[in-house]
Amino acid sequence: MKQGKDNKPHIGIYGRRNVGKSSLINCLSGQNISIVSDLKGTTTDPVKRSFEILGYAPVIFIDTAGIDDEGETGQLRIQRSLETINIIDIAIVVISNNEFGEYERKIIDRLKELKTVFFIIHNKSDITPLDSNLKSDLENEFNVPVIDFTTSNRDNVQLVFDTIKQIAPESTWTFGSLLGDIINVNDIVLLITPIDSEAPQGRMILPQVQVLRDCLDNHSMAIVIQDTEVEEFFRRGIKPRLAITDSQVFHKVKSLIPSDVPLTSFSIVLARSKGDFANYLKGTPHISELKDGDKILMLESCSHHVSCEDIGRFKIPNGLRKFTGKDLSFTFVAGLDEIPNKITEYAMVIQCGGCMVTRKQLMNRLKPAVDAGIPISNYGMTLAYLSGIFDKAVEIFR
Repeated sequence: MKQGKDNKPHIGIYGRRNVGKSSLINCLSGQNISIVSDLKGTTTDPVKRSFEILGYAPVIFIDTAGIDDEGETGQLRIQRSLETINIIDIAIVVISNNEFGEYERKIIDRLKELKTVFFIIHNKSDITPLDSNLKSDLENEFNVPVIDFTTSNRDNVQLVFDTIKQIAPESTWTFGSLLGDIINVNDIVLLITPIDSEAPQGRMILPQVQVLRDCLDNHSMAIVIQDTEVEEFFRRGIKPRLAITDSQVFHKVKSLIPSDVPLTSFSIVLARSKGDFANYLKGTPHISELKDGDKILMLESCSHHVSCEDIGRFKIPNGLRKFTGKDLSFTFVAGLDEIPNKITEYAMVIQCGGCMVTRKQLMNRLKPAVDAGIPISNYGMTLAYLSGIFDKAVEIFR
């Protein structure tokens, strides 16, 4: 299952078979968007459903298979359900008939490991009401809300939505300014956006759009040019507060930007906003320590058509081989697909800007490498390092 291609809060629904997970999603949304049956195991694979929670945000509900599934195929379904925890922002653990045990604890242990907020819904209360002692025990042990619920009556739907809004991390409903602490009102910001075969027809790529919008939000004056116009721009005597370029042309524009004008890239701006910036800073210089035979893991957060000018598939690998003079091998993983092999087999991990995923998804994606002490970097930082301007490209953010 390819997950995480939507930059919206993801809410995962977890529980045993037949506790009413799909019915819960249908009830919350007021639509029959998930298949419901009295037979155990109706939901076999995680299924994503979009829904707008008024007063909060558009969200993605993820309906998962029962965590008590049986048999060889059932274990695969459970594994797929557990994998979705890596990409969610909020979890709802569903129980019924006052049953809470090792299955639920396994889910909660994983949620706590990834620091993912959650609450508990006791479903089918019209058949068996929630035992007050169980409610008290769960609230005391996990310090989370526990809601008694029935899909046959929508009276508690608003309580569920209110609980989601109450526990949701701020990062899921606010989009912090990318440059608000760097630029001021009326500052000139130069945006250098090359148009090559990688540029989408008739539009700009998302990081460029996000940075442009942030400049407007901060009431600065953004000037957008191609890399071929940089020299002419500075001939006109205009001095911008900041120049932001596509990382791919660092090598070309670095000599054209005056030394007293800060220079960075769209990818580095995004890395600071939603990536593991501190570990990027620490890990990027490891490029100079790579050895023959080292494996590099390239993480792309979206799937796209690949051309000979692709930054992650060709430009960075070729640049790393040329810079280091080493025989390096590369593994490419698109979207949030499973990483092949053990993370410890890789000498380094390089992550794209992550414009198509949430911060939670990106941080969880990098966590295994960080925990294992494997150096991590970002596309923009890597290209800055290869161009010999790494320190300059991150200086304004230190």
